[in-house]
Amino acid sequence: MALFIRDPEVDALAEEVRRLTKARTKTEAVRSALKAQLAEARRAQPLRKRLARSKALADAMGRGDPDFDMKAFTDSLWGDA
Repeated sequence: MALFIRDPEVDALAEEVRRLTKARTKTEAVRSALKAQLAEARRAQPLRKRLARSKALADAMGRGDPDFDMKAFTDSLWGDA
């Protein structure tokens, strides 16, 4: 899906971000700026809302296996070391 910048001010801002961040393209600069803005917006959400999202993700994974032995599993990753 394409994003066309038709506003000269937005185009100038994208070019300035590209130049200052040494991004190869405006697309790369816009991607980086949007990711940074999204991360900031997520951090600005109340802790309760962020924790609720994390809890929902954990709940979607289902219950853990109470018989799972993490020590044995970790040891098996080391092999015969």
